[in-house]
Amino acid sequence: MTGARIAISGWFWDQPYTGSGQVVRQIVAGLRRAAPELQLVLVLPGTTAPSDIPEGVETICAGGGRSNLDKVWFEQRRFPAAVARVRADLAHVPYWGGPLSSPVPVVVSVLDVIPLLMPEYAPGPLARLYVSLQRAAARGASHIITISEAARADVVRTLGVPAERVSVTLLAADERFHPRLGAERDAAVREKYHLPERFVLYMGGFDTRKQVSQLISAYTFVARPLGDEVPLVLAGAQPAWGQPPFPDLPAEVAAAGLEHIVRWIGRVDEADKPALYRMAEVFAFPSRYEGFGLPVLEAMASGTPVVANAIPVIEEVAGEAAYLVRAESAREMGAAILSLLVDPALREDLSTRGLGQATRFQWRRTARETAAIYRRVLEAARPPAATSS
Repeated sequence: MTGARIAISGWFWDQPYTGSGQVVRQIVAGLRRAAPELQLVLVLPGTTAPSDIPEGVETICAGGGRSNLDKVWFEQRRFPAAVARVRADLAHVPYWGGPLSSPVPVVVSVLDVIPLLMPEYAPGPLARLYVSLQRAAARGASHIITISEAARADVVRTLGVPAERVSVTLLAADERFHPRLGAERDAAVREKYHLPERFVLYMGGFDTRKQVSQLISAYTFVARPLGDEVPLVLAGAQPAWGQPPFPDLPAEVAAAGLEHIVRWIGRVDEADKPALYRMAEVFAFPSRYEGFGLPVLEAMASGTPVVANAIPVIEEVAGEAAYLVRAESAREMGAAILSLLVDPALREDLSTRGLGQATRFQWRRTARETAAIYRRVLEAARPPAATSS
C-alpha cells in the first residue's frame, strides 16, 4: 500500500460541530501521523479550499453548492468524478453518503443507522428515497466502517451485509478535553454563558431520541432536596419546539415547575465546550440511541462524572466508569444525579474512573486501524499475479 492515493470526502469538513465533521477532521489528521506513506486527497465541495487543511494533504474542490440537492449530486457525481481525476486508488466517505458507482473501491463510514431504526427521522418521500439510496450504496461498498460494536450489530442487521465486511474503529475525545489543560479560560467561559458556581450539564441536541424529557423529569427529584442550589444547564441550539422530532421541552420545564432551575444557554462555541464539561459537577446524558455517544467520553476525559442511560453503546463506551441507570427511568436518573451532588467521594471516584476509561480511546489508534482497513481493501482489489505456463 506504500504510496497509495486515498481520496476522502470532505463534505462535512466545514462542520466540526457535527459528529461527521469531527470524524473527517480527526481521521485526516490521524492518518498523516499514523500512515505518512499514504497520499491523502481531500475532496471538498465548492470552489475554494479552507485554510485549515493539515500540511501534506492535497485538496481538490469539486464545485457545487451546499443545499440538500447539491449534497446528493456531490456524493453521486462530483465526488466520484474527482476520485477519477486525481487517480486515487481508493475512496473513503467518512459518513453515510457513499456513491452508487465509483472508479475505485469505496470504504464508507456508517456512524449509525438512525433513519432505519427510527423512521420519524426520515420523514417524507424525499428523505426516505435518500435513505434507500444510501442503504444501497453502503451495501455495494467494498467495506463499511462503524464506530462501536453496538453500531456494528445494527449495521449488519439493518443493511443486510456480511459481518466480515463491517469493521469497528472506535472514536476518541479530542486532547483539548482535559481536567486541567485550558482551565485558565474557565472563568471567562463561565461569565460568557452566565453559568452558576455549581450546575449539572446536558450538552447536545433536543430531538426525541436524546430523551431530554427524561432528564427534566429526573430533575424534579433533584430540586426537592436541593432547591435551586444546583441548576440544570441545557446547552445546544434550540429548535422549533413542538415540531417533530422536537418535543416542546420549555413547556415540559414549565409543567414540572422548574423554570427557575433550568438554564437554557443556546449553542456553545466549540472552543468553549471543554470548559463547560470541566466546570460541571455532573454531566447527564439521557439518550436512548447513539452510534457511539462521544459526549460521554468527552465529559469523562474532562474529569466530570457521568450519569447516562444503560443502553448497549454507552455500556460499551463507559464501562464501569459512569453511573448508568435504566433507560427512560426519570426516578433512577434523578437519584443518580442527586447521589453524585451530595457525595463528594462518589463524585471523585467516578471522575477518576472516567479519566482512566477515556485514555483507552485514542484517535491515533483509530487512524492506524483505518489505514489497516484501506490496506485490506486494496489487497483484495489487486488483480491476481499472472502465472507463467
